[in-house]
Amino acid sequence: MAELSVEHTPATLGAVVTGARLPDLTEAQWRRVETAFNNRAVLIFPGQWLSVAEQMDFGRRFGELSIAAQPLGNEREDGALREPDDPVMRLLRGNEDWHTDSSFRRLSAKASILSASKVPERGGETEWADMAAAYDALSPALRSRIDGLCAYHSLRQSQARVGQAAQDVIDALVQLRAAAPGGTDTANGDPGPDGQGDGKPPLRPLVKTHPVTGRRALFVGRHACGIPGLAAEESAGLLADLMDFACRPPRVLAHRWQPGDTVIWDNRRVLHRSRPWPPAERRVMCHTRVDGDAATELAAA
Repeated sequence: MAELSVEHTPATLGAVVTGARLPDLTEAQWRRVETAFNNRAVLIFPGQWLSVAEQMDFGRRFGELSIAAQPLGNEREDGALREPDDPVMRLLRGNEDWHTDSSFRRLSAKASILSASKVPERGGETEWADMAAAYDALSPALRSRIDGLCAYHSLRQSQARVGQAAQDVIDALVQLRAAAPGGTDTANGDPGPDGQGDGKPPLRPLVKTHPVTGRRALFVGRHACGIPGLAAEESAGLLADLMDFACRPPRVLAHRWQPGDTVIWDNRRVLHRSRPWPPAERRVMCHTRVDGDAATELAAA
């Protein structure tokens, strides 16, 4: 049996894990994976070819699933390609900007898992940015300025930036969730774009403390849309400046997908985004999402 290998990437985050099949991890191997997840935030497992059930089982090792196994890509259930103006494709175009999963819901995500079955010949990469390393690199003056500040997080406003109306967002979410075996968003209520059934964007601190490592990290991204107490222009400028500063090397990791790859990442520490790919080429992924602990991931308001 090959020995489990955890090889760090040159970036401030991420590791490539080989030498074991995820469904067959021993207890000792699982402890190494869990430790690497907390310390490196993004784990890449090449050539796993997980079944839907195996991916869900792996996700459950990290906590309760809010999305069990959701098909994600430009291929319909009947095998046809989605048109560029399809509501799902417009939702995916929004994901080409930096974000963290479920920050627009009352309970944000702990972890996300993505596996690839079909990938384009070019484009379609996923990138992650290290928000803990970004916070560490801030000047003392900027840390003092943002300490105690919060921002609202809204999927409605972030999708509006790519020209998607609120009803189209709902239509896209309904389509995706209808195709997901095992159900979705069990802890997060209805498929509305914001909040938990009440439509109100949740309020989250700009800086959060990781519940395991104790490291402080920026909690921003494309869903962050307004800082109470600041004028709209000042708020937008501060959020944009923080994200621009954070998402730079060596704090950014890019992964060029191969069929069979599985990646898990820690939404409490990283932002992520997908990269564009030719619309005539297929990109078919399976997405699983793990809910955060309400003690640390519930919105401030």
